[in-house]
Amino acid sequence: MKESRTIEYKEKVSNTFLKTVSAYANYGSGEIIFGITDEGKTVGLSNPEAVCLDIENKINDAIKPGPTFTLTINQTNKTVTLFVEEGISKPFLYKGKAYKRNDTSTIEVDHIELKRLIMIGENVTFDELPCIEENLTFEYLYKKVQAILGVEKTNVDTLKTLGLFASSQKYNNAAELLADNNNFPGIDVIRTESSLNKITFRETISNVSILKQFDRIDEIFTNFYKIEEIVGMQRNEVYMVPKEAFREAIANAIVHRTWDVNAHIRITMYEDKIEIMSPGGLPAGISKEEYLNGFISTPRNPIIANVFFRLHIIEMFGTGIRRIKMLYKNIRHKPIFVVSSNSISITLPSVYMKEQLSIDEQIIVDLLSNGLRLSSSEIAKKVEFSKDKVVRLVHNLIDKNYIVKEGTGRGTKYRIN
Repeated sequence: MKESRTIEYKEKVSNTFLKTVSAYANYGSGEIIFGITDEGKTVGLSNPEAVCLDIENKINDAIKPGPTFTLTINQTNKTVTLFVEEGISKPFLYKGKAYKRNDTSTIEVDHIELKRLIMIGENVTFDELPCIEENLTFEYLYKKVQAILGVEKTNVDTLKTLGLFASSQKYNNAAELLADNNNFPGIDVIRTESSLNKITFRETISNVSILKQFDRIDEIFTNFYKIEEIVGMQRNEVYMVPKEAFREAIANAIVHRTWDVNAHIRITMYEDKIEIMSPGGLPAGISKEEYLNGFISTPRNPIIANVFFRLHIIEMFGTGIRRIKMLYKNIRHKPIFVVSSNSISITLPSVYMKEQLSIDEQIIVDLLSNGLRLSSSEIAKKVEFSKDKVVRLVHNLIDKNYIVKEGTGRGTKYRIN
């Protein structure tokens, strides 16, 4: 077995293992096995019992606060396994520093991550913390409350009801994020027709209420993705990307992002898909599997989540991913979710998104793109493929929605869809 994020090998006991103890206690349980080389070769220990006592003393003396751990001796190969549980009294420090695992190595956390550990240990979220700004206005928020909730009179009591005070007199970060103007990053959106080298639209929406950011992005989305579909004599307004899925993904990005980093939510709008990247990985205590299955019971910013819930922007805490998947239930191409330690990305395919083409399929598409209507025999002559191969390729292209078939029998022709 190789070393991993949750397994580390040590040939013998030295103080370096204490950094990994800090990492496991801060960011997820793991084990350190003593008596195995870095290459994974078992060499054993001459006195495992004495090693256990040494490890216990070093942890108790060096890691503050004390983590929960167990020691197990393998009498067969004379190794000792130290299992460290993730703790709740974070941060767990070694020589005044906190550590985390980075694949198979252990590194010191930066000052932002240290602040996050402290908040977790104190059971405080970023949006609960007092903000610096005091002269905040809430006209946009008040209008939304009046329009959606039917509240005629909005004032400071409204803000208190929404939980926007850290104390009786001081606003919290949630208040600043919802205020008409703020000092936080926002959303950067670009529209590209084919590649990132051809950007046809760009707008950055920041330093304004996150509600206004949400509404503006909704407007941009509608502008680019609402089309008219003619069915018989009827003209129906439809969206190339399911609108509710897009709104859910944007709300999810705002509610669950980390606001203590100076980075925008990035949205890239293509002809056949939308990519949304939100700064910050998963909230503490949530696994990738739980996230992908839609189980986020505790939002990273609960006050913001509560406001979005009250204003009917989101339905329930932790249901966003499931709703997005449900909205794509009967659509061929499904959303793609990518989770890393520093970001979460969602790709929403267009309902008209087409399959990737093989080289041979692309040759036929290029031929028909000139407006030609050709039979399979005519295509075979022009591209110098066998007729059987052309028949197979055009059937694939019909399935992928690139070309359409016209006529029957010997009169069958193919053209670009």
